[in-house]
Amino acid sequence: MAAPAAPIESVQCFGRKKTAVAVTYCKRGRGLIKINGCPIELVEPEILRFKAYEPILLLGRHRFAGVDMRIRVKGGGHTSQIYAIRQSIAKALVAFYQKYVDEQSKKEIKDILVRYDRTLLVADPRRCEPKKFGGRGARARATEEEFLFERCDTITMNKCLTADEELFSQDVLPSASV
Repeated sequence: MAAPAAPIESVQCFGRKKTAVAVTYCKRGRGLIKINGCPIELVEPEILRFKAYEPILLLGRHRFAGVDMRIRVKGGGHTSQIYAIRQSIAKALVAFYQKYVDEQSKKEIKDILVRYDRTLLVADPRRCEPKKFGGRGARARATEEEFLFERCDTITMNKCLTADEELFSQDVLPSASV
């Protein structure tokens, strides 16, 4: 019989932004970070790439050297996905250090991240409010002046239509003098 293998030291964390969800599987390794199977260096859009790098740049490559991270992200748009990715990377590293390294290192990492940007560890609860009837958006409503203007427009239009009908019913059209 084969000897039982050592348990794999791993943690799984998620990050969220709006409807985007990123799940990070973090285990001991050589410092690989892959997002949907591609290296983090190839993240698109290129402009937002440094947002995904932020936890790595803040904490230094040496803290990530001993861990491999595999990130799966879905939902939302490009920007929301990048923000979900950076949050899940930060949360996974904190959880890994808490579980397998030591509490002091975890506290240092957490303090650095929170000092820079709290949303690296705490999800943003804001969501898009659905549109309601009676207006153009969730809160926007037509003003009383707009209602009055529309009503006056309708009354004026009706008067014009009745005047045109009278002219056509009499078969009298103003002749153009040359």
